[in-house]
Amino acid sequence: MSYIDSPMGICEAEHTIVLTDQTQRECALEHGCPPGRNCPLDGCFARVSGLSEEQVLALAARK
Repeated sequence: MSYIDSPMGICEAEHTIVLTDQTQRECALEHGCPPGRNCPLDGCFARVSGLSEEQVLALAARK
């Protein structure tokens, strides 16, 4: 059996579950949110994540 031990939230803008142990910018890059979108989970994200900026951009480029 597997489980996710990370904090999560439901994003009404993208109609999906997102992990909130990342920064809001990382989440926006991962889900393709346009700049300036009013995020329904604003204030719920980590201020610092375990990923470097380069890793975040590499993940976004894969999409």
